[in-house]
Amino acid sequence: MTRALRTMAYPRSCWTSTFWFSWVLALVMASGGQQQTVFDASFASLIDAGANGSIDWRVSVSKDWDVLGPFPIHAREQHFLSPAFPLNLSEPLDHTAQWPSSYADNGTVGWTTARARDDGTLDVSFPEIRWSSLRATEGWAALQSHSVLHTTITIYPPPSQDGQSANPPKLLVDLLQGSFFTVLPPKNHESTEGVVPTWYAGNIYAMDRAPPQVVPLPRDPSATEPTAYDLFVSGDYEIRLFGDPLFNSRRDGIPVLSLTLSASLLTSSKAEVILLPSHDVTCDFADGWAFGDALGVGVRSLSGWWTVGNVSLTTITEPSPIELQLLNATRIAPSQTRIVPIRISQRAAYYASSIELDLHLTSSTTLTTLHVILPVTQLPQWTPSNSPSEGIMASYFFATSMPTAFRVIPPELPNDGDPHPAVLALHGAGVDIITMPFWIQALPRQERSWVIAPTGRTAWGLDWHGPSTQDAWSTVDALYAIVASRESWHLYMLAENTRVLVLGHSNGGQGAWYIASRYPDRVAAAIPAAGYIKSQSYVPLIHSRSAHYIDPPLRAILESSLTPDDNDLFMSNLVDTPILAIHGGDDENVPVWHTREAVSVLKTWDPNANATYVEDQGQTHWYPAVFDNDHVKAFMRSLLEQGAVGAVSQSKSFTLTVSVPSDSGAMHGWRILSLQTPGRLARLTVRVEDDLVSVRTTNVKSFSIHRLTNGIQLTVDDRPLHINETINDPVVLQFSIHDKMWTVENSIVTPNIQNTGRLSNILNSVAPLLIVIPDNSTDRMLSVAGRIAHNLDIYHKLDAEIIFADEALRRLQTGSLGRGNIVAFGDVDNSFTRHILVDSRTPFQIHGTNLFIKGRQLGQPSAAALFLHPHPSVDSALVMIVFAGRDSGLEKGLRLCPIRTGVTVPDWLLIGTSTDAVGAAGIDGAGVWGVNWDWNEAMSWL
Repeated sequence: MTRALRTMAYPRSCWTSTFWFSWVLALVMASGGQQQTVFDASFASLIDAGANGSIDWRVSVSKDWDVLGPFPIHAREQHFLSPAFPLNLSEPLDHTAQWPSSYADNGTVGWTTARARDDGTLDVSFPEIRWSSLRATEGWAALQSHSVLHTTITIYPPPSQDGQSANPPKLLVDLLQGSFFTVLPPKNHESTEGVVPTWYAGNIYAMDRAPPQVVPLPRDPSATEPTAYDLFVSGDYEIRLFGDPLFNSRRDGIPVLSLTLSASLLTSSKAEVILLPSHDVTCDFADGWAFGDALGVGVRSLSGWWTVGNVSLTTITEPSPIELQLLNATRIAPSQTRIVPIRISQRAAYYASSIELDLHLTSSTTLTTLHVILPVTQLPQWTPSNSPSEGIMASYFFATSMPTAFRVIPPELPNDGDPHPAVLALHGAGVDIITMPFWIQALPRQERSWVIAPTGRTAWGLDWHGPSTQDAWSTVDALYAIVASRESWHLYMLAENTRVLVLGHSNGGQGAWYIASRYPDRVAAAIPAAGYIKSQSYVPLIHSRSAHYIDPPLRAILESSLTPDDNDLFMSNLVDTPILAIHGGDDENVPVWHTREAVSVLKTWDPNANATYVEDQGQTHWYPAVFDNDHVKAFMRSLLEQGAVGAVSQSKSFTLTVSVPSDSGAMHGWRILSLQTPGRLARLTVRVEDDLVSVRTTNVKSFSIHRLTNGIQLTVDDRPLHINETINDPVVLQFSIHDKMWTVENSIVTPNIQNTGRLSNILNSVAPLLIVIPDNSTDRMLSVAGRIAHNLDIYHKLDAEIIFADEALRRLQTGSLGRGNIVAFGDVDNSFTRHILVDSRTPFQIHGTNLFIKGRQLGQPSAAALFLHPHPSVDSALVMIVFAGRDSGLEKGLRLCPIRTGVTVPDWLLIGTSTDAVGAAGIDGAGVWGVNWDWNEAMSWL
């Protein structure tokens, strides 16, 4: 569950604080001698770590830090508060000041100091706080805390100018396990009053394959003397990141915030675009054939706009056994990283150890080529006695065009009739299945079932919700297509849309509960191990700062955005799903009561539910035999031998619970399509007695049913409904309520399923996201677009294209806007935003230069609005508008863009000016849209 898994239980692999060095080294090794034309210099010539005696610009980060804290905070609350809370960074620092904090014995805290190690790692603790006393009554919630960290970065000019001062450098900053950071002008510069800090997200999960942030200096450095800049970091201690301090190396119970900061310089360079091998995507070859059709090449623009327009093979004699095709032209904004999608196809077997190719790029002034060598792992055909120890690396295109890898374990034997269900294995938080083989090695190979281990997009993803769930199901479909693509593999075919046995550990155990309870008809069984119920139960939100100021109805509406993730609310959907729930009796990471309680809730819905709980006494959070033991193997064998269809047990009475219809599937063929009041739970209770089916609805506006046989008498909410006797499967029956009367109609088309409820739905895109900014964008606006693209890459490996508003409008008019979701930044200066708001498809409207909702104008100039809006040309897609005219509003809006789970952002928000100090209590308005994007009085606060 927590990052502590990686420090205490899971293998460390490559997550260590030396990642910055390894990232640079990988670039140097990959680029040396391989980049053509102007790119013959390695990336090492473009940066300077400040310690190698370079004659170019140099940088150093002071090891001495000022520390202010700790302050109570709940997980993710830092996205509402100012990252510098309680400071106002436009004012001079007063190191003698005291600030209120309920954690200190005298009720106040002041500045202290800490010193970083040589590798840039800073350990921050507050031993004077009586943590044991706090946790005695508050538990883990008392350990969640916020602090502000300050140091200086110094830029040294080159000894010999030679025109260097005309091209000041940019910073490359890598912050591991810090929330946000900002770089402010030098202390001796003119007053910083009115300066709005540019806050960059840190790599808080310390994830691999995360490039550093490119940070333009807020003021040009001096060309004649060193220039010092202020660096501020928001340091937030979370149990999920650092674990219980009673189980750290010191075991003293004192929480230690440990973060690592590295800085380098990007100077005036010979190269403006580079390869990023950390982002490359490949697949293994089995008996000479690619196990997938997707390749990806990581490319980053150091400056300027670049377009990858073509790809060509190199060093292969004709006729080539393989062909490469650029899936689509890929435009890369300044400082952006994208993975170029390439489709691979074969005429014959290919046994080489690498694939060499050239990417052909253009900018406004330059044509150039990047030479790429993708290593290839060649594997023999699997047999009953031979299977790769780390599985087979497969690949596919997620969301149309995003190259994505996953691992599979082939079955021992070919099918003996109908295909058997697959095993979908969900890893824990912080586990990178690409570089950490222990996860795939912990999964027992099955006799006739494939084992599929998806990435979930990244090592943390979205906790197996949203795009992580989308990725999990997509890997199952991708494996079906891969095996079907080659005749010699047909003996091992999966069934199309196969059911799965889903299992997972820790965060993956939570994910197993989530996927099984949201898609019960596709899940044959579930084995959740060491899973938590929901984030609010893992570490309660009781130390929320905003809770002291917020109107309770507003808090309820905000927290409704967490409802879709609360597994305990959806246990009714599992009464007919075989469950084997496992937990180590001495789990120090996810308390064992979580699984006990989840099984208890399920048994409350149905005491006869097929749920077995196994508590492995004496075991901690992770133990290699968690799945590789007799009782797990017996359970899996009994379910998997039933075949892909198998006998589905159905209770005579069951209840389907749904929060966001687009995030849930069917149960026994019944599916909820839309809600009467979005934002509230909906339930459909079905009772079957002989030929009579009685349905009772709660907050359901429309639903559908498969497999309703002829001759059935149906009542909905005590009213009989006539079903056409000629209806045969697989026609879907759709039921809708109008004026309190239910009607039924036949449908063979995909129904329109409600997909609103919270802003994080913007991540569920079927194609790369579009980020639309005004035509006259300022440096700040370009930075905002680049930062959200950077965050999407680090946290989810979600692709995004940055375009200007006029191009978005041209694409809209020509029907080429695409099917992906859109994020639009700016105010009325964004002509795309202005255009789509003209039709008033939501209660938000523009009058003159101002934004209104229900007659109320967006607040102060520094305020912002975030809201979902229908896509202008695709019914199932979404637009998220971040409406702000001032830099301070843009910064607030960007921090609340839903990148992490647990951030309480419903369909729309008005962000007030006081959020910096009181968090969510400073919200001026929030709500969930109605079923037709209209005003939802029950779920709105204004």
